[in-house]
Amino acid sequence: MGKVEEFAELRPLLFSIAYRILGSVSEAEDAVQETWLRFDASPTQPTSVKSFLSAVVTRISIDVLRSARVRREEYVGPWFPEPLLDDPYEDPERSAELADSVSTAALLLLERLSPLERAVFVLREVFDFGFPEVASAVGRSEGACRQLAVRARRHMSAGSPRFEADRREREELATRFFEALREGDVLGLQQLLAADVSMVGDGGGKAPQLARAVMGADKVARLLAAVFPELARIGLTTEAHEINGQPGAIFRDRDGKVLQTLALDVLDGQIQTIRFVLNPDKLGHVGPVGDAWEVSREFRESRRSAE
Repeated sequence: MGKVEEFAELRPLLFSIAYRILGSVSEAEDAVQETWLRFDASPTQPTSVKSFLSAVVTRISIDVLRSARVRREEYVGPWFPEPLLDDPYEDPERSAELADSVSTAALLLLERLSPLERAVFVLREVFDFGFPEVASAVGRSEGACRQLAVRARRHMSAGSPRFEADRREREELATRFFEALREGDVLGLQQLLAADVSMVGDGGGKAPQLARAVMGADKVARLLAAVFPELARIGLTTEAHEINGQPGAIFRDRDGKVLQTLALDVLDGQIQTIRFVLNPDKLGHVGPVGDAWEVSREFRESRRSAE
């Protein structure tokens, strides 16, 4: 097997490592591409191509994350990871763990870790690399990596997200949610939402978004029921799709361009959190991006004409 074939076989794993470290599809793709360039330029054949490439993409991702953290401190409003539609790496024996580890809630928890803690946690806890491989990847001793792993696990377990275990029940609840959303059914929405549900959006100052998080089943249900049927009347469509391994949807304008994504955290038969990503800089990989400001203007005009 040549280098091209070896790299292609491991590319899904490399992307999945990079995305969990970075929380960005575009940055993860860049890290994978840079990994290929370094592999292609290497004059020697590594003993383990998987270990070598995983180490390279991890080091690149750590460097990118360190610079990204400075930008995120200046970010306008809440910061969410770029929505991931499909995780290319599959392991049937650990599918549930992999899905949970890529959820928005889990990625936001990972943001609390240092870049080294995050990398060690991803390699060890998510992808089950041995400590010798982890140590080689991050350039630390095995003992130091064990300490990093302990600290990372402590931080993650303190706020570890829990999700509905039964995927079918979770999907059925999401289906009922989107039906109630389209119909503007306040009562139907209230019945699906946890009492302390929160709804928050990431627009990055580049798209219309909520001024602050909306809390509570009654407020969230009434706001959703008032807004989304009206948006549908001016051409917005909803496409059900898993977002970061959780129930969600892609919202498109009348031309089919992407306006936002929505992801639901479901637990104990109720929706705990609703997260929107509206920042156009985070949606380009989903498809051609529409003008959310123009849709917002049309929405306001539609509301005025209806009054």
